[in-house]
Amino acid sequence: MNSHKQYTSGLQVVAVITAVSGWLLPECRASIENPGLLPTPPMGFNGWSRFQCNINETIFTQTADAMISTGLQAAGYNRINLDDCWMADSRTDQNTLTWNTTTFPHGLPWLGSYLTERGFYFGIYEDAGNVTCGGYPGSYNYEAIDAETFASWGIDYLKVDGCNVSPGTEAEYHERYSTWHEVFNNMSSPLIFSQSAPAYFSKWITGSDNLTDWYTTMDYMPYNGELARHSSDIIVYALNATSWDGVTSPWGSIMQNYVYEIQLARYQVPGYYNDPDFLIADHPGLSLDEKKSQFALWASFSAPLIISAWIPGLQEDVLSYLKNSDLIAIDQDKLAQQATLVSRDGAFDVFSKSLDNSDRLVTVLNLGNTTSSTSISVPRIGLVEELLGVKVEYTAKDLWTGKTIIFQNKLEIKDLASHATAVYRISLSAILSELVIPTGLIFNDASFNCLTAESSNEKNTQIAFNTCSGADEQVWQIRPLVGTVSPLSDTSLCLTARNKQAKLERCAVIPLDLYQQWDYSVRGYLTNRLTKECVTESTQSTLSTCQYEDNSQIAFQVTISHGFFLRRSLFIYHIPTKPLDIYR
Repeated sequence: MNSHKQYTSGLQVVAVITAVSGWLLPECRASIENPGLLPTPPMGFNGWSRFQCNINETIFTQTADAMISTGLQAAGYNRINLDDCWMADSRTDQNTLTWNTTTFPHGLPWLGSYLTERGFYFGIYEDAGNVTCGGYPGSYNYEAIDAETFASWGIDYLKVDGCNVSPGTEAEYHERYSTWHEVFNNMSSPLIFSQSAPAYFSKWITGSDNLTDWYTTMDYMPYNGELARHSSDIIVYALNATSWDGVTSPWGSIMQNYVYEIQLARYQVPGYYNDPDFLIADHPGLSLDEKKSQFALWASFSAPLIISAWIPGLQEDVLSYLKNSDLIAIDQDKLAQQATLVSRDGAFDVFSKSLDNSDRLVTVLNLGNTTSSTSISVPRIGLVEELLGVKVEYTAKDLWTGKTIIFQNKLEIKDLASHATAVYRISLSAILSELVIPTGLIFNDASFNCLTAESSNEKNTQIAFNTCSGADEQVWQIRPLVGTVSPLSDTSLCLTARNKQAKLERCAVIPLDLYQQWDYSVRGYLTNRLTKECVTESTQSTLSTCQYEDNSQIAFQVTISHGFFLRRSLFIYHIPTKPLDIYR
């Protein structure tokens, strides 16, 4: 997304939703139904954040050559994408797009050949409106023509921006991006589809705290294509300390997109990836630790790793972290899980996820302005402390240094620099991997308040939504096979639906209590299996009838960091056949 034009949000759609299972998708080629089209997040280069419209053919040929000579291509960065401003000012007499012959004198087919002959894939940019963000011809009403044109030039990846869409309603964006999906479906070799629609309904554009349209748009992203730009543009190279979309520093820009990203973990599955925008690896306003943090966090999220920098001029310390094979392996892990929060206290954010070989990842970001230390308990990251009465020793590899440590009870993170990120890969035996109990925060995306176990007595414990503090009362163990949710502070208690309230009661064992069983879907609802009611942040009630993408219920981010979500979970990933119309 390359524009800062403000749009008003579309009319909110409100309807009652009940818990359902087994939504079926029609056969399609360009969506999560075919993860083979893009089985892992894309890696490569895009010129926008570094050069904006100041592009030419030489930038891309020199970039390709430098990516080979520096080892970036060998590390996995195999895509080179054009962004806005590559076009001529108007279409040809045949209504096809063509390139600016001054800036691309040899033409885009020639450039495509140059890239593919050197082992790169070639990607390009267009817009769902009648004009791109930079003022060039858009693709509205020309989608099929443009898709075939791009394919004929050797292009396999298309980013579709959302400037100049009128009316700027969620329904209009849905229609236009779904048109692209159908065009790709009808192609013998569909293009990888990068979608920008959600960004136009994020708070960045609308200025509204109401997230209904944002999530409504996100709901059909995995169905429509392979990745989605969900929020603000990352800051461009030309700007440093000046204001950029509400932030006043390059680090602030990274953190703004980071916050949007962590609200969307539930959407990501193999074949579809949330996109928090480019790696700004040579931005002069970032420290080396901040650059490395962006890379480590994006890799932990299994996000696209698309560099926007002057590749021939990258310094060796930057190239070194960009080629870190251990972190690239995390990003490209087959499970494609987005790491999720297991702790947040204002000083540190702690994330975890499972990897395809059953190892566990722990990522720790120092949010503060000074060097600090912290520790993470073994249960907090989903691991058992003891096995048959014996303390378990775990081996963790520091993915920055390559060194390994052995620990019990807790993982110590010592002297982590300001805005730096530590990343550890914990090796698990087959037995220990089967004993993982997923943990995470349950927080409301609109308020960012955390579900908290509060005052207790013999019979039950009240819950409330409070500022996230990092306490065990805010970390929740999830047992997907039975659907129970328990606070780490007292795992004998289970979240229970009782008399229009969600509260904690002693966990039933045999028989299971249906009032203590919960489902969590891609729409973000934590729904009781028996009452079909949703956990709600409200002064009146913590449980109520499920509403359509309602701020008080939406995205209770049950950040379960384990492969159960993909392989064994009774927590169901729901995608409607018609993602919006079925609820209109």
